Amino acid sequence: MIGNLLIISSPSGGGKGTLIREVLQTTPDITFSVSYTTREMRKGEMDGREYFFVDVPKFKELIAAGEFLEYAEVHRNFYGTSLSQVKKLTESGKDVLLEVDVQGAKNLLAKVPDAVSIFILPPSFATLETRLRLRATESSGDLQVRLRNSFNEVLDYEKFRFVIVNDDLETAVEELRNIIKAERHRTNRQDAVIQGILDGFDAAMHRFEKEPN
Repeated sequence: MIGNLLIISSPSGGGKGTLIREVLQTTPDITFSVSYTTREMRKGEMDGREYFFVDVPKFKELIAAGEFLEYAEVHRNFYGTSLSQVKKLTESGKDVLLEVDVQGAKNLLAKVPDAVSIFILPPSFATLETRLRLRATESSGDLQVRLRNSFNEVLDYEKFRFVIVNDDLETAVEELRNIIKAERHRTNRQDAVIQGILDGFDAAMHRFEKEPN
């Protein structure tokens, strides 16, 4: 069975990365697709874990080679989702989480409209600003760009199938797990199992029809 593709998006500081890390540690048969980016590596990050960090010329080579399922320029940097990686992981039967910005999520949904889209909404602008300032990973100029962009990004929530308000981490993680579990139980995700059960009922029906009353 092909795994689900789950698009997790939010404004910068919405907490999507933290939620994804928690879910990956506690949910079976799920994995993470590592995106490409041209932004600088932050303290504590590792190439190939959070992102594949490349320069702009290399990123443009990957575009020309058709490597990206989607890509976008966001906050003055490029981000892209690997087509080959996503295909390999979903075909292995695992659900695949994609952590993408709002623009990238819209690009993905245009190409993969049946993907499971989840928007992580901060409880307030003040909370978002505090989180960004506390993580201290951007220059003052970059921080202002991210904060300004957030005003338009939060308005795109209605383009997503699900919305999680990330106020309490434990609650938000549980809500994300529940969405993943529910999607696995959609009727069209269980065709093989259901057909096996129906075949058993069909065989039993024929047996009953042959038995005398």
